[in-house]
Amino acid sequence: MTGNREVITGGDYKRMVTGAYSEFLLEYDHINKLDVARLKAGTHILHTMGAAVMPLYEVKDESIGGLSSRVAAAAVFGARGNSGVILAQLFRGLSKGLSGKLNASSSEFGKAFQYGILYAQRVMPEGYPERPFITVAKAVAKGAYHAVRANLPIAEILNAAIDAGEKAMNDLAEKDAGASVMFIFLRGCLKGLDGNFVSPAVSLSLGLGRSADMPDPRDDLVRPYCLTLRIKNTKINVPELEKQLKEFSNFALAERYEKYIAVHIHTDHVGRVMEQAVGWGPLTDIRIINMSEAHALTAHDAIMPVAALAVAANAEAAQELQKAGASVLVTGAPDKCPSVAELVSAGHSDMAASYVMVASHANYRLVFRQAKRLLGKRVELVLCPDEATALKALKAFAPDKTANENAKIMGKAAGIRKK
Repeated sequence: MTGNREVITGGDYKRMVTGAYSEFLLEYDHINKLDVARLKAGTHILHTMGAAVMPLYEVKDESIGGLSSRVAAAAVFGARGNSGVILAQLFRGLSKGLSGKLNASSSEFGKAFQYGILYAQRVMPEGYPERPFITVAKAVAKGAYHAVRANLPIAEILNAAIDAGEKAMNDLAEKDAGASVMFIFLRGCLKGLDGNFVSPAVSLSLGLGRSADMPDPRDDLVRPYCLTLRIKNTKINVPELEKQLKEFSNFALAERYEKYIAVHIHTDHVGRVMEQAVGWGPLTDIRIINMSEAHALTAHDAIMPVAALAVAANAEAAQELQKAGASVLVTGAPDKCPSVAELVSAGHSDMAASYVMVASHANYRLVFRQAKRLLGKRVELVLCPDEATALKALKAFAPDKTANENAKIMGKAAGIRKK
């Protein structure tokens, strides 16, 4: 083992993530062209990376553990498409490996990276054929293993991983959009670590040289933390309070009760909300949930016991889905996949006590599975291969039955097996 004493700081991690985003800015269109199904995998990856980099904008936390946790929460919550979910899990594994650390040694970061690849592998359900993304990820993990064991500098670990990933890609029968994602991610991380950005990342996407079809990362900003509290001050002007809360959130609710005001808000900066909240009056029953992690969600004051949720591409499709039995609709299409956040937010809206989420395309499957993983038993899935099958499933929906009973009945009506 060498005497390497390199330290990877939060600033290094920030540059690596930004470098990866920068590289995807250059390559997302190329990934789209490799996507034989024409589902815009590159655009979905860029949306996912956009969500991941936004917490780095004006962030004060410089610890590598704190930054990696913020990035992971945003990536998991903002993930779109199957490839986006897998990449988000890579960030989540990295975060678990770096948890609680101010800085990390090269060896610690290398091990965290291997942990990330393990998380990415686990996202695929048992029995599914291995995706090229995972094939390359496994090769990358093996390539980095000896470099990590030898305690080499992080740049050499990344280079070893890149070499292994490039060889694995060359061994594939044909070029694959998903497989290229891992390789591009690693290359971007290395460039970010070196400060060798080919294009400025966040600044480019916020207006400098953006092409017309390039996603703006501000559109992918997610609010992964659910904060609830009570304010013992009945003199508060509730409409004014809600207006103030919406500066920090796209979902903010304040309700007046006899002796207190109840606040429910989804935010990306809990600290900023709490700094404001201490001026509102005495605070009690403060509860913070990271919605990007699996959590128990208790329904209260739900409008209906069970609801069917589906994805609609346009107003015409929405009408057809509602007529078939869907009560909750999320906007999206196979090439414009809804994010995990949009599905989870539906579960937090208390429209229903439980949900049957009906996917109408294979590109939604990992996103729907991730939403269920986060929301738990309140959600059941019916994973249909196309819109026609989804309509058959929805027509069998029975509001007087439980979500679990509905999932079985609907799956049977659509002729699909639960996986």
